[in-house]
Amino acid sequence: MGAQWKAKHKDLAANARGQLFGKLAKDIMIAARHGPDPAANSRLRLVVEQARKVSMPKETLERAIKKGAGLTGEAVHFEHALYEGFAPHHVPVMVECLTDNLNRAASEMRVLFRKGQLGASGAVAWDFDHLGMIEAEPAAAGADPELAAIEAGAQDFEAVDDGVTLFLTDPTDLDVVSRALPAQGFTVLSARLGYKPKNPVASVSLSAEQLAEVETFLAALDGNEDVQHVYAGLQG
Repeated sequence: MGAQWKAKHKDLAANARGQLFGKLAKDIMIAARHGPDPAANSRLRLVVEQARKVSMPKETLERAIKKGAGLTGEAVHFEHALYEGFAPHHVPVMVECLTDNLNRAASEMRVLFRKGQLGASGAVAWDFDHLGMIEAEPAAAGADPELAAIEAGAQDFEAVDDGVTLFLTDPTDLDVVSRALPAQGFTVLSARLGYKPKNPVASVSLSAEQLAEVETFLAALDGNEDVQHVYAGLQG
């Protein structure tokens, strides 16, 4: 399932949309710390574009910007936490959290990983590459992702859903490549650091029942309010 696991058929569900908006609101608040104007804050601009693409309500978006920029008088404090372990059937998993309560997040991760195995720091990180990940779509017909990757300085690229290309970069090159892609005919949809499995488990090696167990486990992780991204070493 590539760089980031995504639940199937979840985009249209009302509760899934609410979860998505919640995750994006956190990203917006974090980005808005560097200024509330998307035109002057490239990180905020990208997240705002993502939010608009999935039809986040304007009021929700603007409230998140103001809150993150400190314009509402409310304190916003999120801490980053990374959890590692295995889903059922020994599928490696990396879980990124943004939380206002580390103790709560840790406790909930222990509960969620009961159907898998929660590992210590470094337990599976060695089996993932930490990379810059840029999702982009062609701005015009004929845009060549291979040529764009070469010219913009990306390490690699791969096709994802709906004609979107995922460009992979060295972590330090994320901003440079994301700025260079528009000149190569691509509109950047998102840009962030993430994890890509080195040796993913092939889904065809699992039975239908086993794959369903893994999917259920990953969906439970993804549905947690503190979880921003779930990266699973599962291919296909």
